[in-house]
Amino acid sequence: MNSIESLTLEVSDLSAAQDFYSRVFGLGDRLRLHASDAATSGFRGYTLSLIVAQPADARLLLDDAIAAGATVLKPAAKSLWGFGGAVQAPDGAIWNIATSSKKDTDPASREIENVVLLLGAEKVSDSKQFYVDRGIGVKKSFGSYVDLDTPEGSIGLGLYKRAALAKSVGVDSEGSGSHRLAISSTIGGATDPDGFVWAPAA
Repeated sequence: MNSIESLTLEVSDLSAAQDFYSRVFGLGDRLRLHASDAATSGFRGYTLSLIVAQPADARLLLDDAIAAGATVLKPAAKSLWGFGGAVQAPDGAIWNIATSSKKDTDPASREIENVVLLLGAEKVSDSKQFYVDRGIGVKKSFGSYVDLDTPEGSIGLGLYKRAALAKSVGVDSEGSGSHRLAISSTIGGATDPDGFVWAPAA
C-alpha cells in the first residue's frame, strides 16, 4: 500500500516558518519547510488537518497557533461531527484542528493522532482515478468527498470538491499560482489533475 511520508511547505520566510511550526505543532519529519518565492494568491487548494483525541487538545493547539501568529478562520466550536476550528499559519497554509469527540476525558495534551491532507479537486472523479491508478485505494467515497486508503502511520489523504473544501474552513475558493506544497510519497514523482506535485519518498 502506498504511503505519504512527508509534506513540504514552500514558504517565503523560512526562519519564521521554522519558528512557528517548531513551537506550535511539533510534527517532526512529517513536515518539511523549503524557502520559495513562487507566486501564489488566495486559496491554495488544500488544507491540513490535525486529528486529536478530545476538545481540550484541539483548543490547546489552536490557542498555541493563534498566540504564535496564526489567523483564526473558524473559531473552535462543537459541530454535528465533533469539535474543531481552523487557522491560517503566517506562511499561508490552512490548518484544521479537530476531534470526533465532544467531551474531555483527560488533561489537555499536544499529542496528534493523525495528520490528514485534503486536496481540493475541480473534478473529484478525475482526481480519484489518478490516485487509484497509482495504487492508492478508496476507503470511502460519497458525493464530493473521497477518503483515500493510506496505511497506519502514514499521512492521511482525502479529496474534496475545491469550493466545498474552501467553504469548510471559511475562505473564498478563488486562488491562483503555486500550491506551495510538495508531497513525498512511495508513488514516486507525479503531478495530479489539479497541479499538486508528488515527489519520491527520500
